[in-house]
Amino acid sequence: MKLSEYARKNNLTYQSALRHWTIGLLNGKQLATGTIVIFDDDSEAVKNKTVQVATYARVSSTQNKENLDKQQERLIDYANAKGYKTLYNIKEIGSGLNDSRPQLIKLLRCSQIDIILVEHKDRLTRFGFKYIEELLDIQGRKIEVINNIVDDKDDLIQDFISVITSFCARIYGQRRSKRQTEKLIKELNVKGN
Repeated sequence: MKLSEYARKNNLTYQSALRHWTIGLLNGKQLATGTIVIFDDDSEAVKNKTVQVATYARVSSTQNKENLDKQQERLIDYANAKGYKTLYNIKEIGSGLNDSRPQLIKLLRCSQIDIILVEHKDRLTRFGFKYIEELLDIQGRKIEVINNIVDDKDDLIQDFISVITSFCARIYGQRRSKRQTEKLIKELNVKGN
């Protein structure tokens, strides 16, 4: 069957199926025309592939370090209960609004990882979770959230708090930056005279 048929039959995006073909998970051949033909016995090959899993635990500040350790323990326990073998267990301290978290960036760039386990969506990011999820899906990877909030009201409240926190941080950051600039100008004026 063609790769596109294989993808439909196995509930995969075409890009995921193509990735499986590229990394050698599928048994088939590529015709001179470029068409990829998959042999029928290959749906089992993908199912039997060893899944590479990473856990990602995050807290906002060092004051919550104890919670960080407990969060990671829960993730590892969940992975073990599901029969996953974890390749990486990542812990990070940083705001969920911060887009410069080096451990998360390394994890997202690591193509070896098939599943990223997080306790709650907001442990990965406060905003843009769906974008990250979609991009990983294109690569044939996924995020598995252990505790999904099903109450939209709680989710909305958390988003609202995040927006306020983000704007407050930006305002105070601008004020600090303005004070530092004024101080530098004052020092330059004193040195210039």
